[in-house]
Amino acid sequence: MSVAKVIPLHADEPQRGETPDWGSGYAPADDGRGSATVTELPAPGGAGWLTPKLAGQIADGAAFLRRRVTGDYQIDEFGFDPHLNTGVLLPILRPLFDKWFRVEVSGVENIPSDGAALVVCNHAGVVPLDGLMTSVAVHDHHPAQRDLRMLAADLAFQTPVVSTLARKAGHTLACHPDAERLLRSGEVTAVFPEGFKGIGKPFSDRYKLQRFGRGGFVTSALRTGAPIVPCSIVGSEEIYPMIADFKPLARILGFPYFPITPLFPMLGPLGMVPLPSKWHIKFGEPIETASYGAAAAEDPMVTFDLTDQVRETIQQTLYTLLARRRNVFLG
Repeated sequence: MSVAKVIPLHADEPQRGETPDWGSGYAPADDGRGSATVTELPAPGGAGWLTPKLAGQIADGAAFLRRRVTGDYQIDEFGFDPHLNTGVLLPILRPLFDKWFRVEVSGVENIPSDGAALVVCNHAGVVPLDGLMTSVAVHDHHPAQRDLRMLAADLAFQTPVVSTLARKAGHTLACHPDAERLLRSGEVTAVFPEGFKGIGKPFSDRYKLQRFGRGGFVTSALRTGAPIVPCSIVGSEEIYPMIADFKPLARILGFPYFPITPLFPMLGPLGMVPLPSKWHIKFGEPIETASYGAAAAEDPMVTFDLTDQVRETIQQTLYTLLARRRNVFLG
């Protein structure tokens, strides 16, 4: 009779880079995202029900719950909970990233391995899924697995549940004080200067960048000396093709727009499923700001020139990526 070996669920969780003591007959392997999986595990009675993948998931889940119950995790001044973000929020988004949108990522090495950086992205898609997918791209594809701290609109923090999750994921209000505090703390911060003008534009204007406002993001970068990394996202425009905006209903609901798409609201909740377009997220070469000095933030010409440079870089990269794309859904 074969004897099953027991995984010590309450053992101390190994630190990154250490090899845990799983006992003889076990061979943990790194899955590339910081969690261990068991590569060899005899099943009880030879039934084969406890696969290596399932065993690893059970062990990871037990370790996660132990830390939550004992309070062995930290939350920063913005409400960011890295333990919850890595263990729950990002795993929820990964199937959408890997299987539904099949996101290709390039140039992520242009984000520094440590220290601050301001990632500036185009914005589109009716629902801001592009920000969430960019967060997964930076965490999972950057060699240092850095967290992306997004600057979001007021509406995100006025919406129940969404507000709490946004804070837990490390995001904060799109304002100068918060942006500069994040950058001075050495965080990778993301901003979408088009705002609601970008995600709420009609499908006929897809991949045409809207105004970048008055360049507030450039001011924050100049004051902190953080490099600006332009980011171009192709694929988000097609997830909810907006053919009209029902403005009267939007005003009643307090929304910036109320989208009418080929599937919504005609198909009801089914029409809210995003179309499986093929995405490509490309991070451009960083634009250095430290040499300008903090005083340059008060110079409108410097601010305007840098804003225009970032906007033009993103727009031209979008055109290049679109020229290479053969099909909206196949890439």
